[in-house]
Amino acid sequence: MRAPERGALPLGLAGTLGRSYGRLTETVQALTDEDFDRPTRCDGMAIGPLLVHLLYDAERALAAFATPSTAEPDRDFVSYWADHPAGTASDTSFVRTVASAYKNPSRTLVGHWRELSEAAVRAAAVALTDKHHLVETQGHVLRVGDFVATLVMEATVHHLDLILELPDAPEPDPEGLQVTARTLDGLFGPDAWDVIGWNTTTYVLKATGRLPLDDHDHEMLGDHAARLPLIG
Repeated sequence: MRAPERGALPLGLAGTLGRSYGRLTETVQALTDEDFDRPTRCDGMAIGPLLVHLLYDAERALAAFATPSTAEPDRDFVSYWADHPAGTASDTSFVRTVASAYKNPSRTLVGHWRELSEAAVRAAAVALTDKHHLVETQGHVLRVGDFVATLVMEATVHHLDLILELPDAPEPDPEGLQVTARTLDGLFGPDAWDVIGWNTTTYVLKATGRLPLDDHDHEMLGDHAARLPLIG
């Protein structure tokens, strides 16, 4: 099975975001307070801080949906990630501090995440009724569909991060994985597509640096291997 699933973004992106956030909620609401200290694939982030990072992403989404723009778009769902190359600084210290303030995170942090993520999905559904709607976020302007696709990718990659030590947790939404693979396709470029033989989940993990490349991968990718990871 080839990893890249090229083509247009799904029409029901609000549903994709809802399922992607919903599976994250399903994962964290089953945890004990102690589980929030378990490690993830994000260096230096346990589950609690990573969920705070996702919570702030949902909060940023709400702000973006409420900040329409009349400027021309300067990013799409692929080029948005040009500002997030591998090795860029993260908000690790900040989210660790915020996460430590949540007592009984299985109730308080999960409740806050559920409230904000569900609100972001509802706002996305309203905004997506106008495919020409433009939003502003982090100094850039995107069409609303492109913006929602970036939220899906963020949720999908971090879902895979969260479940590192949670073998019974649900996998990310399949359509969310395809949106993420489609984004990575755009970053990798068509000259690399035909040499990739990973399944979609492995593609996401290796193209984002979550799993290291082995000798077989280097042989398969050739010179393209030097371009990975595509994002941090």
